[in-house]
Amino acid sequence: MIEAKKYSATGEQTGTVELPESLFAVEADNPEAVVYEVVKMYMANQRQGTSAVKFRADVKGSGRKLYRQKGTGNARVGNRRTVVRVGGGNAFGPIPKDWSRHIPIKKKRLALKIALSDLAKSGNVVVIDDLKFETPNYKAARQIIDKVLPNSGKKLVLVDNSDASTIRSFSNMTDVQLDRADGVYAYEVLHCEHLVLTSDALKKVVEVFGK
Repeated sequence: MIEAKKYSATGEQTGTVELPESLFAVEADNPEAVVYEVVKMYMANQRQGTSAVKFRADVKGSGRKLYRQKGTGNARVGNRRTVVRVGGGNAFGPIPKDWSRHIPIKKKRLALKIALSDLAKSGNVVVIDDLKFETPNYKAARQIIDKVLPNSGKKLVLVDNSDASTIRSFSNMTDVQLDRADGVYAYEVLHCEHLVLTSDALKKVVEVFGK
């Protein structure tokens, strides 16, 4: 049984909560390979693939031969757009490319469960009753995080909605990343040292990814 510390909305510890084993106690064959493949595909999908150069057909300039082939004493030459002249085209350069790769849903979810299980086993998962603010309040949000997790390190906070006040309260914290519970993915879990979930976010994670 995997348990996490539970805190009130003000940051006071109120007990513990049992984490579902379907998400936080998952074992897999060769988990490092699964996580590596999913993260590699995710990083590839972030590439824009818009790097490009202008070839001789793309640059400006006349297509007429600059001077005759023989009889001038100079080397043979083509038009102004040749790759050997300044301002000419590029011979071998990058072209727009689609780097995206398909990530199987089952494998993507397995990698997420492996990452969540690793944090849970290390005792780095905590649950808070609520994280809602009537108006954006950086100071109050900072105090709650410092109470719950006084240790330094990157923290991932999962909420169950897109409340603007909550988002703005955490937006300027360099050590905190905020995300919706139904949109969490393995890469961001692997890049945090602590995971904070609201009670509703925990239910949402189980509902979406616990199958």
